[in-house]
Amino acid sequence: MKLTTLLSFTASIISILILWSLKEILILFFASIVIAMALCTITGKIHDSCHIPRWISLGITIISIILFSSVLIVIIIPQFTSEFQELINQIPSAASKLWELLINTFFDFAEIIYKDSIPNLSDRSLLTKQLSIIPDSSTLANGVTDSITKLINIISNVGIGILQLFFIVSVALMITLQPNSYREVAILLVPSFYRRRARTILLTCGNALSSWMVGVVLSSICVAILASIGLYLLGIKLVIANALIAGLLNFIPNVGPTISTIFPLSVALLDTPWKSLAVLGLYIVIQNIESYVITPSIMHKQVKLLPGLTITAQFIFTILFGPIGLLLAIPMAVVIQVFVKEVIINDILEKNYFSNQT
Repeated sequence: MKLTTLLSFTASIISILILWSLKEILILFFASIVIAMALCTITGKIHDSCHIPRWISLGITIISIILFSSVLIVIIIPQFTSEFQELINQIPSAASKLWELLINTFFDFAEIIYKDSIPNLSDRSLLTKQLSIIPDSSTLANGVTDSITKLINIISNVGIGILQLFFIVSVALMITLQPNSYREVAILLVPSFYRRRARTILLTCGNALSSWMVGVVLSSICVAILASIGLYLLGIKLVIANALIAGLLNFIPNVGPTISTIFPLSVALLDTPWKSLAVLGLYIVIQNIESYVITPSIMHKQVKLLPGLTITAQFIFTILFGPIGLLLAIPMAVVIQVFVKEVIINDILEKNYFSNQT
């Protein structure tokens, strides 16, 4: 092995180890970039439509976000909080009722198949209690309290989360103020012969992230509206909480929509069992509309993520970075897919192909 090759390999290993040791900071920095891209996208739309200076557009964007957040905090959040608390309290009762329905259904089929050969099937309530694996509300509440206490002990200080949030927002605002300057600083880290190409790749990644964020926000709003209308027509209680949960969890593909279905199903099951089937059908219809109608119409310019890449990214980044990794898995997958397409496929493979042809 040549000395230059050995030095390059050693430098690569050292760089990977350094990046791995800084992974917690890097994930926060990436979150700042995602937020900065969202702010830049909104600012750019205002700048292009109103033809005003960029700093004024940024000011309008920040003021609009503050006003919108204030409206949420004053009007919607209190109602959502109370309804969400009621949802959590109803989940144990709904789970117990579902278990009872399953036991009774099992006994009905057993009586039909075996008729009188199975004794003591008439006392179903006693058997249901004996076979029940669902804890009562007090036990579940104590378990949740213990889990939260342990989680707080693991985190050790709530102030760390506040500092991380402050870091993300501060870096995002600084990047938003001078996006071109920070992009050029990043390009300086690339060898000089590849900087022009690197600039194009960064612009492609930024456009992909912007289109993804615009699309996912609009689709989540549509999901929340459709869920609220459907739940209201079905007469399901706690419409606001369930609709907001459906919209927020729509940001997390695959996992989010599945979790969001649990809450309205619990409410419907305690009201009328047949309504739970109607709610399940409603959410399946909403997700199909979102997947095949809403998303294709508003994300026609978005980088189409491969389903396998999406699930793999969610799994890997959740293991590596925890909950924040799950939230950022899709934007990271967008960047990785663009990077692989532009660098590995377009640059390396095409270069090797043309070199072999000559």
